[in-house]
Amino acid sequence: MPKSKVRKKSVYTPPEGVLPSSAAKARAARPSPRWYAPVMIALMLLGLVWIVVYYVAGDKIGFMVSLSAWNFAIGFGAMVAGLVMSMRWR
Repeated sequence: MPKSKVRKKSVYTPPEGVLPSSAAKARAARPSPRWYAPVMIALMLLGLVWIVVYYVAGDKIGFMVSLSAWNFAIGFGAMVAGLVMSMRWR
């Protein structure tokens, strides 16, 4: 059986404006500020504590009774905000 021809491909070079500059690379690789990790963990724990308090003593706390199902949105919202922050943490 005859062998097929091998085609040579030219090396791809992207246009000038496509590659990010070295300044943009350096800016993106900087570590997070010192306060970032404690705020991230605090948001996750605050959301967890909010939901636990709502389950345990929500009927005895006046403003939690008036919020009713919005307590879940507040608790899960805080936890999701902490998780989103964890994806940006360096």
